[in-house]
Amino acid sequence: MAGTQVAIIGAGPSGLLLSQLLHLHGVDSVVIERQSRKYVEDRIRAGVLEQGTVDLLVEARVDQRLMQERLVHDGFVLGFDERTFRIDLKGLTGSAVSVYGQTEVTKDLMDARVAAGANLIFEATDVSIEGFERNRPTVRYTHAGRVHELTCDYVAGCDGYHGVCRRSIPAAALQTFERIYPFGWLGILADVPPASDELVYSNHARGFALCSMRSRTRSRYYVQCGLDDDVAAWPDARFWDELALRLPASVAAAVVTGPSIEKSIAPLRSFVVEPLRFGQLFLVGDAAHIVPPAGAKGLNLAAADVRILYRALAERYRTGRTNLLDEYSASCLRRIWMAERFSWWFTSITHKFSDDAFAHRLQLAELDYLRGSTAALTSLAENYVGLPFEN
Repeated sequence: MAGTQVAIIGAGPSGLLLSQLLHLHGVDSVVIERQSRKYVEDRIRAGVLEQGTVDLLVEARVDQRLMQERLVHDGFVLGFDERTFRIDLKGLTGSAVSVYGQTEVTKDLMDARVAAGANLIFEATDVSIEGFERNRPTVRYTHAGRVHELTCDYVAGCDGYHGVCRRSIPAAALQTFERIYPFGWLGILADVPPASDELVYSNHARGFALCSMRSRTRSRYYVQCGLDDDVAAWPDARFWDELALRLPASVAAAVVTGPSIEKSIAPLRSFVVEPLRFGQLFLVGDAAHIVPPAGAKGLNLAAADVRILYRALAERYRTGRTNLLDEYSASCLRRIWMAERFSWWFTSITHKFSDDAFAHRLQLAELDYLRGSTAALTSLAENYVGLPFEN
């Protein structure tokens, strides 16, 4: 039977980042992932990083390509009622955000862990966790046709919303909070220059739209769609036409169209479980919380969990003290609920929830108020760039 200090379930960015940071502090870990390495590296996800996430990647020593290739955005644009106005993040808060795809973050972390000789196990099936209410949990899994057992001090559940870690906890021990939104995002990736130097969020009577990017030559666009929509019903021409209808004319005129290289629909939900710790098992990232993508909090919130957990584990192995581990759930949940609030609010003012004309007029009034209020803009900007950490 093999052993390690920390078993990390899931080789997405949160699992890899946790493993990398623990390694730099002399803490051993094994990462177990059910998908292949290629699948993990190729997943298309968000691309807006808060400065706190950038700082954590610097601390993890995986920032070389990030610093060379990222696009630093000092603001973003809101469009509504055929008008646009810019939120000056830098001017309002002194901070900015960085555009660098989650796919690239994952590749950088993967390369760093492989170079360090990390124990990464891909295509593991039948993963189960036993004894995490005791001092030495056991992780069982099948790999290359053989059943393996791994003992550890702690288990980090970085395996996402559908992963085994949260499902291994007795339902009666968890409290679940969830809101399902009545729409999704249809997104396409295309090798065309972005329509704007900064992100453009657009409220329109037909539904929400977003102009984003991954680089100066690769763009990511989204339109709000129904939960029952099928990607096959959205050929590229239909998508580009609908996008143009939902953007202010000045932005639509700048959109360069081209063939999509990826197209998908993501449903929107808000989701939180409490607590984030059960015995020696800690839930991290999407295993514990989901936010709607407006405001780009998903990856950043997962990185904040990692920041708190790795420091708590490093303290435990350096000094024997467990007070930070004991505070993990409460520390994370304070930030999680603030991010949930912001993501819900930003979604509520930019998306179409119904055909109710009164509700749409209220959205336009809120956006108009934002445009003219420095106090309101500052609140938006503070949340968008990422709230400060308590320590």
